Amino acid sequence: MKLVLLEKGDEKISIEVRKETHTFLNLLRENAWKSGSRQTSYMIEHYNLSEPKLVVRSKNPKKTMDSAAQMIIDQAKEFEKEFEKVSKK
Repeated sequence: MKLVLLEKGDEKISIEVRKETHTFLNLLRENAWKSGSRQTSYMIEHYNLSEPKLVVRSKNPKKTMDSAAQMIIDQAKEFEKEFEKVSKK
């Protein structure tokens, strides 16, 4: 994954998320919404020819994305913990 900053403002940030797919971008979008964004969306203009672009609008987009990233980390840790329980059976 590589991020390229396309636009940064007080209440909006746009980034290109290279080498990722709908799976990861939907996870980011959903957690950004849960973190209080006013708008979070992404687009992939052409699946094979373009990189995904993520747009976040909130009072503090950096804080929103930091929170969304932490939520993803927490979810992964919770999954790991639960998987350990069930895989021991």
